[in-house]
Amino acid sequence: MTLNNGTTTSHGPTAGAARTPGYAGTLAAACGAVFVAQVANALPASLLGLLQEDLRTRGSQLTWITAAFMIAVVCFEFTFGVLGDLFGRRRLVAAGTALVAVGSTVAALAPTVQVLWIGAALNGLGAGAMFPGSLTAITAVTRSMRERAHAVALWSGFLSAGAAVSPLLGGMFAKVGSWRGSFWVLVGLALVSMVLTLVLVTESKAPEGRKLDVAGQITFALGLILVLYGAVEGPESGWTTLPVILALALGTCFLAGFVVVELGAESPIFDLKLFRNRAFTVSSIVAVIGMLAFLGACFAMSMWMGPVQHQDPIRVAILFLFLQGPAFLLIPVVSRLLHRVAASWLLTSGFVLMAIGCLLFTRLDVTDPRLGPFVAPALLIGIGFALAVSSVTAVALNSVPLNLAGMASATTNMLRDLGFALGPVVVGAVALSNAGSAFTRNLSGADLPAGQLAAAREIAAAGGPIAVNSVPPGAPGSAAHGLALDALGSGFGTAFLVCGVAAAVAAALAAFGMIGVHARRSAEDGAPVPPAPGSGGRAESAPTLLHP
Repeated sequence: MTLNNGTTTSHGPTAGAARTPGYAGTLAAACGAVFVAQVANALPASLLGLLQEDLRTRGSQLTWITAAFMIAVVCFEFTFGVLGDLFGRRRLVAAGTALVAVGSTVAALAPTVQVLWIGAALNGLGAGAMFPGSLTAITAVTRSMRERAHAVALWSGFLSAGAAVSPLLGGMFAKVGSWRGSFWVLVGLALVSMVLTLVLVTESKAPEGRKLDVAGQITFALGLILVLYGAVEGPESGWTTLPVILALALGTCFLAGFVVVELGAESPIFDLKLFRNRAFTVSSIVAVIGMLAFLGACFAMSMWMGPVQHQDPIRVAILFLFLQGPAFLLIPVVSRLLHRVAASWLLTSGFVLMAIGCLLFTRLDVTDPRLGPFVAPALLIGIGFALAVSSVTAVALNSVPLNLAGMASATTNMLRDLGFALGPVVVGAVALSNAGSAFTRNLSGADLPAGQLAAAREIAAAGGPIAVNSVPPGAPGSAAHGLALDALGSGFGTAFLVCGVAAAVAAALAAFGMIGVHARRSAEDGAPVPPAPGSGGRAESAPTLLHP
């Protein structure tokens, strides 16, 4: 969901001028597009338990459903921003919605989890085009700073709404029919969005000075995919197995090559010179660590309630309202706070609340299916995220000169999405690795019939304790169900702890890393206003990129 890597549009008239023709239609279609993209992102969250049962998945396979989407977004969002500038934002958004329609069709028909991964990756590619395309389409037709800020706030609101509504959509269709029905609804939404985009959006481009960085794109994508593959597969396949070692080694080499390529690139997709600025470097690190904590906690909760406790998807969706809802409901509050309180303090406060919520999650009892114990920690994480997600961009942008604001925003967005991509990967690796070790220890000392013991070991060897936890009562290996449940509770409890520590580290960096740093710009001295909050994980900063 990158913007335009430093590209700015022409200066429009001053506030109060008549709106550009096509403004209303472009805004309506762009808001619809970003809503659809975010529904595609969040939809699997409430369905993991059903997917595990229906497709007979093991733990890391569930991780890939979520990771495939975010990896596609992170790997290609810079390039999609350039493509929109070169060939037109309307075309980019329409192509993205078409990809989401195709990906959702693949997911709805998926006979295996591997095919579902393909659908998720296609959805991620589509959303990766829709995020930057829809936002830059809006900013291209706004003519004043106030109008632009209002449009981006509305865009962010629909983004948050998509994040909150998506789990409910999945839960309702899973309740009345099949999880596949929710993907068919997404197909319909994507097709409607594509038609609205083609009919209503005013085409815009900004090709001057824009070039594709093919070498940078290839090395970055290959490096990131290989490293994340190794991190996902390591806990189950073994960290010393040849595929995992090769993936991590080759991925590291490609990422190192990416750094070398970007240092010499004529038009880099990732300007490493920005990191000479201490405040920007700190905010970038905070973005990765803090967003890892947020989406890691979301993933851990969906796994806890789904494949571990086998709770109703509607109950999972209700809790996601506490996680995602505050980002939407607090839009006006956070917008005002960003003008009255230093963004670094809002950032610190947000991550402190997230840390407290994650640590409260570690006190959950895996045998207790009640929703009550989840509410307070989920709400704290949701409120903390609402405060932090916009503030991190404001801190980054206010620390660099105005002429670098576009590249700074694009880089911050990508790093924030990288944190989102890492969250499920890190949580899955920590939880499943710890659960596997705990189950092996518990099983070795368990007093179980020989047949049940042998069956449990065989099932665990193939799919880990999460597979044993799903064995039907009375089937071979089902006697070890309690041991598997306890091991999973311990593993995901540790994962919540890791998320809490990550949020606390992000808070400390935000509080102490900015000492002695003064913002270069502010809204009062003529700089652009801070970004609109409440994006459900994707708050953008268009007002900070474009000049009135």
